[in-house]
Amino acid sequence: MDSTSKPHHHSHRRHRWRCCVLISAAVLLFVALLLLVLGLTVFRPRHAVTTINSVHLAGLRAGLDVPNLGVDLNVTLDLDITASNPNHASFRYGNGSADLYYRGNLVGEAAIPPGEVAAGGSVRTEVLLTVMAGRLIGKSAVYADVISGSLPFTTTTEIPGRVTVFGVFKHHMVTSSTCDIVVNVRNRSVENTDCKYKTKL
Repeated sequence: MDSTSKPHHHSHRRHRWRCCVLISAAVLLFVALLLLVLGLTVFRPRHAVTTINSVHLAGLRAGLDVPNLGVDLNVTLDLDITASNPNHASFRYGNGSADLYYRGNLVGEAAIPPGEVAAGGSVRTEVLLTVMAGRLIGKSAVYADVISGSLPFTTTTEIPGRVTVFGVFKHHMVTSSTCDIVVNVRNRSVENTDCKYKTKL
């Protein structure tokens, strides 16, 4: 009786072991497919956006050297920036940059420190951009612009970062902004701010 029951007992154990393996594999496959579907739908990456809330004139000094048609110019702009994250996971960004251009020439730059924006949240920061000494020397257009009372500048910002979903799906993106502004020398203010925003995945 014992000899005939042993094969049946071993067969029953093998059957149970196979069922456990199949069920475990099915559960793992289901979880993997569920995570994949969520990652591509509900948790699909959305564009983080860097917005320029305002540009203020923090400092202005313009001295004319009439005989030599030169200008002693010092301009400092205060950029109020908001980084917004519409994703269901946090957006971590590294060192960003802000640049200041005068008629296509780089005349100032500043660093944007790294940080993190919570899921569905936003982070606000300020960046000061100052015209570097000597960057405008020899540019004849500066003298004419100061005399006219309007100085055209362009500011750009770029912030690289990534969104990680479930600790597995990593989505890298770079948010950037470009603003064309006019500094009114007589009123000592910023006018005609026109900004454009872009995010690259």
